[in-house]
Amino acid sequence: MAPRCWPWWHWSAWRRTRPPPVGSTPTFGGSDEVGDLANAKALRIKRRRVQMGVKLEKLQLLPDAHEQPPQICVVGSGPAGFYTAQHLLKHPRAHVDIYEKQLVPFGLVRFGVAPDHPEVKNVINTFTQTARSDRCAFHGNVVVGRDVAVSELQAAYHAVVLSYGAEDHQGLEIPGEELPGVFSARAFVGWYNGLPEDRELAPDLSCDTAVILGQGNVALDVARILLTPPEHLEKTDITEAALGVLRQSRVKTVWIVGRRGPLQVAFTIKELREMIQLPGTRPMLDPADFLGLQDRIKEAPRQRKRLTELLLWTATEEPGVEEAARRVLASRTWGLRFFRSPQQVLASPDGRRVAGIRLAVTRLEGVGEAARAVPTGDAEDLPCGLVLSSVGYKSRPIDPSVPFDPKRGVIPNTEGRVVDVPGLYCSGWVKRGPTGVIATTMTDSFLTGQMLLQDLKAGLLPSGPRPGYAAIEALLSSRGVRPVSFADWEKLDAEEVSRGKGAGKPREKLLDPQEMLRLLGR
Repeated sequence: MAPRCWPWWHWSAWRRTRPPPVGSTPTFGGSDEVGDLANAKALRIKRRRVQMGVKLEKLQLLPDAHEQPPQICVVGSGPAGFYTAQHLLKHPRAHVDIYEKQLVPFGLVRFGVAPDHPEVKNVINTFTQTARSDRCAFHGNVVVGRDVAVSELQAAYHAVVLSYGAEDHQGLEIPGEELPGVFSARAFVGWYNGLPEDRELAPDLSCDTAVILGQGNVALDVARILLTPPEHLEKTDITEAALGVLRQSRVKTVWIVGRRGPLQVAFTIKELREMIQLPGTRPMLDPADFLGLQDRIKEAPRQRKRLTELLLWTATEEPGVEEAARRVLASRTWGLRFFRSPQQVLASPDGRRVAGIRLAVTRLEGVGEAARAVPTGDAEDLPCGLVLSSVGYKSRPIDPSVPFDPKRGVIPNTEGRVVDVPGLYCSGWVKRGPTGVIATTMTDSFLTGQMLLQDLKAGLLPSGPRPGYAAIEALLSSRGVRPVSFADWEKLDAEEVSRGKGAGKPREKLLDPQEMLRLLGR
């Protein structure tokens, strides 16, 4: 009997080519050929023709069954990279290789999301399932643009997607920016989240006042970490080194400074609510900054309206008895300073570190989100011992062969297709700029994946076989580069979890790449 698990076209072939039952006379073309022994040879030939026809029929049903699966690579293993790979794997035969310069995957989910926001990191579970697919492979410890050129990836794959994010920060470009005690918020976040390149940052938190320039979610994350009682962070995945410094911190006041007004803040209501409710702290908002705002928010979009109403209530309403008592007992404060633009970082008398910042007073021209801050000519000095710049991330060019817009900090593209470079795509922050949350990146990356698959179906990508990782592996080996696999990462992951268990933490992150390689027997 034929196996029951066969597909229907195999079943059809078996029925047409099986030996005839005893006593029956099969008819090919309606003739009685079995009864005539002289026609035995002709029968065998005809059977072969029938079998050949079945094979041809199968090829028509599966027109690409004899072709090599599409070989695609993604550069970057953060949310943009993994979401792009996830969508590309919807193609039933595509193989996706993910290249990452770090030894570990997940990008900003691991190194950017605040340690007290573990629920945001749950997306790692989805990414892990993608990485474990038989048609997906992770190759860490590979720096594209140094270890392997983009042109070499293009030669090895049918398509290449650049999803390497925005790893640099926007500079202040003001005098005194180079003083000790001035850091980018990006580096500060990397320090407490265990980014290897920032593990030696060692910020001095012996001052009373810190100033954060910028009013986005990253600015509020940094302010919250500076002011959160250390015992509230002990059960998170913050690094033990950072926690030790925070335990010794003397910072009591954090100012979060913005060039524009309350209607233009970039943080979300969730982040603001967390700041207002932060244990041991009280907010400081100037009611004068909110004059006339009640009438102006009536026509604002719902999310902006709710956010501004919460700001307005915090600045102008008397707190209830319980909240008032909590604020009286608070030992730390935070505040929002509006209509101020950094002009100069002021040095201590010996010139060895920051002692304050000079802020230009601004006013708005225009209305709503499009309003511009222009200087009034006035300025004020704000004493502080720590300045953290959170005015934006930016992408870097990855390779001379890839078009790059230095002004916007993105790769020029149309819906993810890199301009004038067929077969090259981009997704995430390097595609649209450093804006939005993880869900925004998901939608954006799915769109790039969709465009690539459309181009593949339309025959717009290179045809013929491509060697994929086999060619790149040989190149990397010849250059002394030893990639790290996802199975290797899972060994490191198990080690981190084991180290964190004793302290009641979800993990204790490994910070030193050399230690990671030793643990992997390299």
